[in-house]
Amino acid sequence: MQILKLLLFGSYNNVDILTEILFSVSLIPLFKKCGVRWFWALVPVARTFFLGKCADREPEGKICAVIDAVNGVLLLMLYYTHANSFPYFGINAVIASLGLVTLINRLKIYLGMCDVFEVRKLWTVLWFFAGFAAAGLWGLSKRFQPAVTVPEMDAEDEIKVSGNFVTALDHGLTVNLEDRTHRSLLEKKYLLRDIHLVIPPGHMVLLLGGSGAGKTTLINAVNGYEKANASVMLNGSNVYKEYKQILHEIGYVPQKDLMRDHDTVYRTLSDAAALRMTVEADAQDRRKQVEEVLGIFGLGPVRRSLVSKLSGGQRKRLSIAMEYIANPSLFILDEPDSGLDGVMARELMERLKKISQTGKIVIVITHTPDRVIDLFDDVIVLAKDSNLTGRLAFYGSIADAREFFGKERMEQIVMSVNRIEEGGEGRADEFVNRFVEVQNA
Repeated sequence: MQILKLLLFGSYNNVDILTEILFSVSLIPLFKKCGVRWFWALVPVARTFFLGKCADREPEGKICAVIDAVNGVLLLMLYYTHANSFPYFGINAVIASLGLVTLINRLKIYLGMCDVFEVRKLWTVLWFFAGFAAAGLWGLSKRFQPAVTVPEMDAEDEIKVSGNFVTALDHGLTVNLEDRTHRSLLEKKYLLRDIHLVIPPGHMVLLLGGSGAGKTTLINAVNGYEKANASVMLNGSNVYKEYKQILHEIGYVPQKDLMRDHDTVYRTLSDAAALRMTVEADAQDRRKQVEEVLGIFGLGPVRRSLVSKLSGGQRKRLSIAMEYIANPSLFILDEPDSGLDGVMARELMERLKKISQTGKIVIVITHTPDRVIDLFDDVIVLAKDSNLTGRLAFYGSIADAREFFGKERMEQIVMSVNRIEEGGEGRADEFVNRFVEVQNA
């Protein structure tokens, strides 16, 4: 019985146990108010983690929850250790050290609760010395209401799901993504969900979405870098199952380049060709491809220049050329125009448009889309719904996007799906549900 008390309450002192029971029960109405399922208040370790989520202090909640679990193990070790033995003092020293860490993080959690419930910081005193009273009062009184709530773990999703699996194209990109999840401690988070689309060859596609909407996560799922619960088909080949065979068919240009400043432009492209082109390509094939790519990206005049001596626009073009050297069918670029002025950005995007017109698929993320929007064929709009999951709010032509959202500018579209606390209109759920209806029509 004493061991059970240790596992459940971290003590077998009746007063401590009574205090823990009171605290757990008092958390039930508070958790309900904050959007957390009530039974987590009764689960040791878990209640600490979810209290951190209620306070918008999830990292601190994780730390305290882990320490609670470790303390439980250490207390069991103390129970079986003789009081006069050396391990007894060592274990107590560890518990004391962890207690200090817990104290600091609990203070942050209680301060966070004050922020969420928009009350004075003085309430932290009551939380420390009579947590059950503070939790019970805040949970039961209508006077105390949280400014934000926690998306309930594994809750039934009120936002529609299309389930509209699209037929794979023999030529082009087909994405049927059911979900991309991440498990963290006691919960499973949905990063992306219900994204189904096909992109024909020859299309240049804009990928839009606010911060945290899942743009990079979607790119990583499509290019096979981070697999999702999905089927991704490129020109009839399964990206996940045949990744090594079709790796050269996918080009991805991240925001930051990985070039060596002391190499020349020609040497940089030659090394990229050796790494990225297929094994069937011999030295002559690689040289021919390097010359062709130098011409496509206007780098011929600086072929002997060091990378460190290039202008910002030239360096961007070289970074893109390194990935294009393998002649990919799918070309994905993450903010290729960042740091460039309007003229240089447009010149770069026009080159990408010419690439798409050769029958390739080009997907671009940019935070300044309106200055080059006329160059894009389609737009993908990702939105973070009320469950903080990246969802497909729209996919189609630029003209249809303007009509669908009732906005003329792409930046206005992003603001319409951004959350209110992020300065947006908070209409993500509305557009996600509407687009699901369009897909199922």
